[in-house]
Amino acid sequence: MSTDYINRILKARVYDVARETSLDRMRRLSRRLENQILLKREDTQPVFSFKLRGAYNKIASLPIGQLEKGVITASAGNHAQGVALAGSRLKIPTLIVVPKTAPRIKVEAIRAFGAEVELHGNTYDEAYQHARALADKNGMSFVHPYDDPDVIAGQGTIAQEIMRQCKQGADAIFVPVGGGGLIAGIVAYIKPLYPHVKVIGVEPDDAPCMYEALRTGQRIVLERVGIFADGVAVRQVGEETFRVCRDQVDEVLLVSTDEICAAIKDIFDDTRAIAEPAGALAVAGMKKYIEREQLKGATLVAINSGANMNFDRLRHVAERAELGEQREILIATTIDERPGSFRKFCEIIGARSITEFNYRFADPDRAHVFAGVEMQHGESEKKLLLEKLAKHGYPVVDMSDNEMAKLHVRYMVGGHTHGKVADERLYRFIFPERPGALMHFLMSIGGRWNISLFHYRNHGADYGRVLVGIQVPADDSQAFDDFLNGLGFPNWPETDNPVYQLFLS
Repeated sequence: MSTDYINRILKARVYDVARETSLDRMRRLSRRLENQILLKREDTQPVFSFKLRGAYNKIASLPIGQLEKGVITASAGNHAQGVALAGSRLKIPTLIVVPKTAPRIKVEAIRAFGAEVELHGNTYDEAYQHARALADKNGMSFVHPYDDPDVIAGQGTIAQEIMRQCKQGADAIFVPVGGGGLIAGIVAYIKPLYPHVKVIGVEPDDAPCMYEALRTGQRIVLERVGIFADGVAVRQVGEETFRVCRDQVDEVLLVSTDEICAAIKDIFDDTRAIAEPAGALAVAGMKKYIEREQLKGATLVAINSGANMNFDRLRHVAERAELGEQREILIATTIDERPGSFRKFCEIIGARSITEFNYRFADPDRAHVFAGVEMQHGESEKKLLLEKLAKHGYPVVDMSDNEMAKLHVRYMVGGHTHGKVADERLYRFIFPERPGALMHFLMSIGGRWNISLFHYRNHGADYGRVLVGIQVPADDSQAFDDFLNGLGFPNWPETDNPVYQLFLS
């Protein structure tokens, strides 16, 4: 098998359409993790993904008679773009069956290459079954996304490039895993020629099909898979890919959505390129491996497998990246409902940057606070902060790993007070965004009037934006107006805003 695949890889016809991608040193991440981190830039292919290699190699190997009838495939997007480009280059009919859940950017890219697109099903497996049926019906050649020797060999050319480019030699190569075509190609080339180099797969923890297959010794069908990393959202590894990987892959690591988002940010920080979630898997797994092994001074290669990211996903990625890197902690606590207690709580947090602050009057005695706090030293700093808050009598709940809090509750804090807040006025403020700006704002407001509502989120902009509810008795109106005029922060009254009346007052 080893000799057969090496021959296939050496003879693979990928460079008619694909390019040899660079192996770039990630300077910032290398310095931070104290290892030599190299990134294989498959996101720079003409279709922004490695999938072009295997797709073209398979199609180019088909007899002329079969090519004339056209090709068909099922794909979540990246493989489809490879097939579409190959079909366009070879001027043959091309039909792509795509799950309805595939990112719009990938579907539009497929059509741009001139292929016919049919949306079917909500998962790859549903699209696959439909495509197979159409292939039989119409006599078209089915181009499998991963479970085909020619596809595997095409992907294996990446390993050939890595070892030629990595002059100092690699200690380990980290590979994103879905159906297994990429890692099968990598391991089929690496292990016979460089047996000392570890080949480590990385999967999302909600789509662990290769992990479970290697663990149990058989191809299992997952009941369901997460689709955040849609490029690897596969319920079962391929028969051929599993055969190749079973005794050669060193291990498969599982990573969380937060860890994937942190890896996307790491790649951006070093390259200014935005990887798709599946494309960032290898970096996420590599970081986890370094931490587990306490590794230093090694040369590690991570494959950035693609960059077909929907722009509207970036908001979610940004929200979760800091949590994945343990640079932010989400906490909930209860504070006394009286003037100055809100400011006192912020003083205990200290000079740390507050990334988010949600607060609403609960009853005359207490109020609930949802806060995000930036961490510079990870778990150790988080522990110290929680201990400090507990020492001052604050009942604190760490919500950093609470999915409901991260996905939903952080956006829902607030609501009606059912007449319990007297004399409430609502204002929007902006202030220059810089370290300590929020604390300065709170100190400026002072402790004369009670804050009954507070919402702040750091968006990385030049100005911080805050929504504040303040209880101001009628006989204090003039004094409060004078206070606002002298505060120095632009502000707008929102008490009459219908949104306030409907949802907050």
